[in-house]
Amino acid sequence: MSDRQLTGGGEVFADIARKYDRLNRVLSLGRDQAWRRKAIAYLPPGRVLDLGGGTGAANPEFGDREVVALDPAASMLALNPTGYRVAGVGEALPFVDGSFDGVFSAYVFRNLTSVDQTMTEVARVLRSGGVAAIVDLGRPTNSLARAVHRAGSAVVLPTVGLLSGAREEYTYLHKSLDKHPHPEELLANTPLALEDTWRMGPMGFVWAAVLHKP
Repeated sequence: MSDRQLTGGGEVFADIARKYDRLNRVLSLGRDQAWRRKAIAYLPPGRVLDLGGGTGAANPEFGDREVVALDPAASMLALNPTGYRVAGVGEALPFVDGSFDGVFSAYVFRNLTSVDQTMTEVARVLRSGGVAAIVDLGRPTNSLARAVHRAGSAVVLPTVGLLSGAREEYTYLHKSLDKHPHPEELLANTPLALEDTWRMGPMGFVWAAVLHKP
């Protein structure tokens, strides 16, 4: 599954913006939207920040919530039909304190310059009692499955990138899967309380987490 960078204005997948959602669907075997939907179900009604909203793939799952999409890639935001689009990065959110009832982010956290700084910002812009729901990719927890997954992605992702004209981006994606520890460790010491984590996808290479602001 491809992703976009939320750091320093970087646009890792800007050159393939129009192919982005189709490639996600193929690489996830059609399950990418279901993975988003399960996490979004934890968000309260009201105003939601789609952190790394890109082209707006998650928009149909937000229901009647008011959505603000933030992404550094202007080429992706231009394709996002939501009415509120802001160019920005996760480490320095351009919103006042307590602006949102919920924050959602999908397939972004591996690309952040600082997860800790981003989570501090997420906590700042959430209202008291607000909820953050995060979905991202990583390696399976089982050591054998992790080795098999690593070997497979080393072949499959660069091949998909070559066929789509984005070999560099998908080679980067393969390497980024090893960037962070499991979410239970990655999100253990943030200003938000970690409520739940779960695994999805083949061998559990997709993870999700729900956190709340006391």
